[in-house]
Amino acid sequence: SYNTNIPRQVGLAGSSAIVTATLECLKAFFGLTYEDIPREEQPNLALSVEMEELGIAAGLQDRVIQAYGGLVYMDFDEALISAKGHGSYQYLDASKLSALWLGYCANPKDSGKMHSDVRSRWQRQDPEVVEAMKEFASFAAQAREAIEGGNMAGLADIMDKNFELRRKIFTDKCLGTANLEMVAIARKHDSAAKLPGIGGAVIGLCRDQSKFAALKAELEQAGYVCVPIIPNGAVKYA
Repeated sequence: SYNTNIPRQVGLAGSSAIVTATLECLKAFFGLTYEDIPREEQPNLALSVEMEELGIAAGLQDRVIQAYGGLVYMDFDEALISAKGHGSYQYLDASKLSALWLGYCANPKDSGKMHSDVRSRWQRQDPEVVEAMKEFASFAAQAREAIEGGNMAGLADIMDKNFELRRKIFTDKCLGTANLEMVAIARKHDSAAKLPGIGGAVIGLCRDQSKFAALKAELEQAGYVCVPIIPNGAVKYA
């Protein structure tokens, strides 16, 4: 049996967390280490289980952070993956990161279904989707630079750009009313907000940390759950 405190079906990597935890249990039981299954290859293994055994459409990001923990920059350059079989993963200093917050639906829907159209467009090499993925990658590089420089205002701006591009590619109909409403409430309180998945959750960064309490209250009044997210070593809310 197992227990999890990850909110279900809101795109927060709950299924991959179970797969990764199971993998870690099996490694411990059989006395395996990262010498047997290198850390950089573990996300690929976890993803293969979800895709081949469970039929879940997903990518490597969730599995990478579950394998590494902490704050990690990920580079999924195609040439790199073709040459090494995995991306490049780099730890960042979480002490330079301000507290984040997470909002999510209390009554969610299945997150896996919402990937289908964009995924198929990517497989067809739809020019709009291909260019969008390149831009998402550039946002990650910009975010790394902002974090390393302690530029939280810059990071907030990048998060907002990320959401607007996601909105353009997926469309409002696909994102759904709940995601759009949570982002609208966030912006009302001068907070950046983006989607960590596509299933009914947003992650945000308050430009003015003193406004978090009011933001949290409004999200909860609208029927959402809102909690602070404090990565290990990050600055906490006052």
